[in-house]
Amino acid sequence: MTVKHFLQLSDLARDEHHYLFDRTRHLKSLFKNYVIHHPLQDRMLAMVFEKQSTRTRVSFEAGIHQLGGSSINLTRGDTQLGRGEPIEDVARVISRMVDLVMIRTYDQSIIERFAAYSRVPVINGLTNQYHPCQILADVYTFIEHRQSIQGRTVAWIGDANNMFYTWLQAARLFDFRLHLAAPEGYGIEPERVTAADAPFLNVFQDPMEAARGADLVTTDVWTSMGFEDETAERKKDFADFQVDEEMMALAHPAALFMHCLPAHRGEEVSEGVLEGAQSVVWDEAENRLHVQKALMEYLLLGRQAV
Repeated sequence: MTVKHFLQLSDLARDEHHYLFDRTRHLKSLFKNYVIHHPLQDRMLAMVFEKQSTRTRVSFEAGIHQLGGSSINLTRGDTQLGRGEPIEDVARVISRMVDLVMIRTYDQSIIERFAAYSRVPVINGLTNQYHPCQILADVYTFIEHRQSIQGRTVAWIGDANNMFYTWLQAARLFDFRLHLAAPEGYGIEPERVTAADAPFLNVFQDPMEAARGADLVTTDVWTSMGFEDETAERKKDFADFQVDEEMMALAHPAALFMHCLPAHRGEEVSEGVLEGAQSVVWDEAENRLHVQKALMEYLLLGRQAV
């Protein structure tokens, strides 16, 4: 059998994503109504964390449990990766003992090398290049609140990081416009954008203009994990890029605000916006649980009838 992995959002076609959104809605309903659903009974998920995360660990660990399975949590110190064992060898061993692997690591090449030698599906929990599970949850959250994201405008305020590049894949998949406003020196890497992205992308120097008329305004911390030594410099460079009430007032009146969390109130987002009526960050955070359940079920069992 061909093993299906989820290393980038674009690894699945549009119709597969829409199936996942429909399935997410169903699984979330079961969860809210305390209905037991154990299609992955006796299945095992290995979670490999080279980058730690509260939301990723809790959502995957709770998710596999709610589906009837179990999980193993591994850090770099728990494996031979920390002692120089080749990734390919680790993949061949671990994938003979579990049914699914989720990896949260640094470079995308690490997870791609692991997947190339894995006998079971591999899920990207985050790399420096992409964060597909988060954007899967974000798009689902928008659909949950506004029915469809097609033809809408999403404003990304901040650096062109792993979240931005995954949003760009989403724009092509789901046919919406993506606005980017990043400080000078933190913008797009030209080699990561193709001519096919042009119809879906607009780049702005002024973050207020990027947010103007947007249906969704979203951002991330100014200093991502691994860039802590740049914190002071980034605070200066990003000073004009806070999502605040003034910026949200320029967006569409029904615009939503999202943040993948953790948030630094008073830096990339104001307290008023994060806790305001347009913010759906807590729904967004919860939906990581439900979309990942739909994803794990799909990668192991394929499409299920409701």
